[in-house]
Amino acid sequence: MSKQITVRLPDDLVDFMDELVATDKATSRASVVARAMERERRRELAARDLAILSEHGGYDDLDGLATAASGTVLSDLD
Repeated sequence: MSKQITVRLPDDLVDFMDELVATDKATSRASVVARAMERERRRELAARDLAILSEHGGYDDLDGLATAASGTVLSDLD
């Protein structure tokens, strides 16, 4: 399910979205906005997780997490 919304954006951002669509890097303006919102959601979740880990700390079993994560390819961010 999806909802239609109206969003007012600066001209330069709309031009950027149009360029992504014109060069087949996105299928539509809506897909660019949806992808940006998904990234923002992931960023917010990561920030929340970091706050939890920072507050409680002492997770020795997660010591290798940063090293492992740094080698993870995030192809959806291309």
